[in-house]
Amino acid sequence: MGGRAGRGCVRGGEFSRRAGGVSAARLHPGRAGAHPAGRRAVAGAAVEGPAMRGDETLRIYSPSEVEQDMVPPEHAGPLREVLEWSREFLVSGHPALGRSGPVCPYTQPSLRRDLFLLAVPAAGTDRAGLADAVAHLRVWYEKLAVDLDTEERELLTLLMVLPRLDRTDSAPLDALQRAAKDEFVAEGLMIGQFHPVCAEPGLWNEDFRPLRSPVPLLAVRRLLVFDLPFLVNTDLHLSHYLRQFAPGIPARMRDELVNRVVS
Repeated sequence: MGGRAGRGCVRGGEFSRRAGGVSAARLHPGRAGAHPAGRRAVAGAAVEGPAMRGDETLRIYSPSEVEQDMVPPEHAGPLREVLEWSREFLVSGHPALGRSGPVCPYTQPSLRRDLFLLAVPAAGTDRAGLADAVAHLRVWYEKLAVDLDTEERELLTLLMVLPRLDRTDSAPLDALQRAAKDEFVAEGLMIGQFHPVCAEPGLWNEDFRPLRSPVPLLAVRRLLVFDLPFLVNTDLHLSHYLRQFAPGIPARMRDELVNRVVS
């Protein structure tokens, strides 16, 4: 995620956490009691479909919608690639990871509770179109999280798949993530980039490449207390982190801590 400061679970998962005991998500924004993404209701009730999430800029799908071919044909292939990678790579351990456990401890519980969603921008790959899609990504994440409880919000994951980006050059995606990160962190969110040739090393093993995915994508999840190691290299990011997780620290002392850590 845009340098060593941006490598968290959203970027391949380096921290374990407690993820059990989470109730079903309510992912229809603004309507309490709606069913989790892709989950069928009881007989006679409505079923959430692709049209209930996203807008003209960003299409959002659940894993079950991808599996049931409820997505446009031009999106089906890349979405299936990412879903398969998520279920095989992210939820499993790896001999080069440098620690025990899955590559990303968040993915399996997120998938299990229907809190794992895939988005595709409707626009092309020009800079303005992608920046607009990223802005919509942040807005939609907050809409989807509004009816969730605290534990569910920690598991809500939204991947924006970018199949039109060059798979041999990660620089455009890296730049897109860097440009967006300040606003995301300020809103209490982490945004990370994954790319087929991403060179970012792992936290526990410098030779491991946890940010490599079959299709370029951006991943968004809630900012967590475990993310401190990925925010200390930027004073603005660290300040946002401390404001959220250490509200008891006086502002003057917080600013002093920021200056000491990043100096």
